[in-house]
Amino acid sequence: MWGQSGILVSQMRHLPVSLYTGEAFDNNTCAIVPWKAADAEHLPAIWAFCSSPEFNEEVRKVDQALKVTNASLVKVPFDLERWQRVAEEKYPDGLPEPYSDDPTQWLFHGHPAQAEVGTALQVAVARLLGYRWPAEGGEEMELSDEARAWISRCPALDPFTDPDGIVCLPPVAGERPAAERLRALLTEAFGAQWSQGLLDRLISEAGSPSKDLGAWLRDDYFKQHARLFHNRPFIWHVWDGRRDGFSALVNYHKLDAALLRRLIYTYLGSWIEAQQAAASAGETGADLRLAAARDLRERLVAILEGEPPHDIYVRWKGKHEQPIGWEPDINDGVRLNIRPFVEAGALRSKFTINWKKDRGKNPDGSERHNDLHLTRAEKEEARRSDGKA
Repeated sequence: MWGQSGILVSQMRHLPVSLYTGEAFDNNTCAIVPWKAADAEHLPAIWAFCSSPEFNEEVRKVDQALKVTNASLVKVPFDLERWQRVAEEKYPDGLPEPYSDDPTQWLFHGHPAQAEVGTALQVAVARLLGYRWPAEGGEEMELSDEARAWISRCPALDPFTDPDGIVCLPPVAGERPAAERLRALLTEAFGAQWSQGLLDRLISEAGSPSKDLGAWLRDDYFKQHARLFHNRPFIWHVWDGRRDGFSALVNYHKLDAALLRRLIYTYLGSWIEAQQAAASAGETGADLRLAAARDLRERLVAILEGEPPHDIYVRWKGKHEQPIGWEPDINDGVRLNIRPFVEAGALRSKFTINWKKDRGKNPDGSERHNDLHLTRAEKEEARRSDGKA
């Protein structure tokens, strides 16, 4: 199948499909490919059928299992002449080129002004924090002219990107508040379309009761972000538990030990100094904000040091390979690396994630546990024993 053109079908639920362009795929999907070269001309008709509700209905008559088998997908009746007529009507210029306005897809172009309804603000925040979609750097990717046109507009938004991947919601360390910076990016992205009315609509389409951008960022952004990206958030909202306290958005992909120290000692440190001065001046509530910020600092330092329960544990790595302190490997995935922040209660809202044991067994027959904790001393001893101290 690899290198061929066809239809890729997810074998679960309602069997969603996409055009297949020859890449590797996992065993939860199946590629339907015209096997003979002479049958390649039938691909538009096959696509018209598979992308219609009828395909799922016909397959489910054959196979009612949660996950259908490969064989079931092609046991359904297929009226070639009928679907050729449908394809000619829907796709007079041939099959649609690879394109998506869905920011959860790898070929999304990255521009907030053309994102799916309800996701424009999410895309804008990600860009502000320095995240880029794979299609933006995929010169060799097969993309539509429309996708490339939107990608070509993305560099105009780069001047609004935060250089270190940390954007504080209140004004901290000489930086403008997040809402103000996000508004500037959106103004550039939407151009002549931009207005207060459009902003109100974008907030409403995101499913938020908030009335302004600052309130949306503070109260709704993170839970919506986690939900949109299937409980694997890559922009983390770190806060001290107070709506009037310290709060920062952080690009997880950039969050190494050096950046975590910067968050603690530069941004949070600056906020603490400001609250100390306000408390000394007798400002109402400053003492409470100061206490909350200091508590957050202690929790973040605990993550930096990495003693249980604020350590990272990676099930498939040996004890001598486990991270010591905050030294995440992004290839281990958000699920494992976010655990110290969840344990510390340092994130704005809860979301559905767990560290239960995985299905199956390890090669040695042991259980695939994830919710384990190791001390720094245990990891350091394992590295010494392995000759990697």
